Amino acid sequence: MLMAVLLLTGQLDDVQYYAQSAVMKTGLLAASTDAPTEAPADFDFGFALQDLQGNTRQASELKGKVVFVNLWATWCGPCRVEMPSIQKLYSELAQNPHVAFVILSIDRSEDKEKVRAYIAKKGFTFPVYMPFGYLPEQLNVPSIPTTFIIDKAGRVVQREVGTTDFGRARFRIYLEKLAAE
Repeated sequence: MLMAVLLLTGQLDDVQYYAQSAVMKTGLLAASTDAPTEAPADFDFGFALQDLQGNTRQASELKGKVVFVNLWATWCGPCRVEMPSIQKLYSELAQNPHVAFVILSIDRSEDKEKVRAYIAKKGFTFPVYMPFGYLPEQLNVPSIPTTFIIDKAGRVVQREVGTTDFGRARFRIYLEKLAAE
């Protein structure tokens, strides 16, 4: 009954957002820094990205860096919940020349203005891209948010599916260690 009332009044999304945010603060959704359970796979850098200003960048330009790739969309509640933790991580690592961030919106290309408005409204400063043409099979994921960590050798060493807290010091230190290797 309560769910029906929340749905009819348009409050269900807000309640879900605050509930997920509360769970995130407990630390239960902290990003893993454990060794991968499967052998690292090579990442396919053979695609292009377009930033929100329309500039195109080849993903291959990121080879040799630790790359944090997050797939999200403006309509995805769990994605919106984890974005502040990504911003925190980005703010702490933005000056590290060996770490790159690719926050990849999978909103439709015609919704680029919607993506731009959302990022501006929230005050996020991390680099946001949209796919430009071909997207490798690795990034055609069944659910979002999904985040990949690629090491300097170009291997996927971590994959997080679902709302994840990337703002913890332990995860920042993990990325810094990968970048120092």
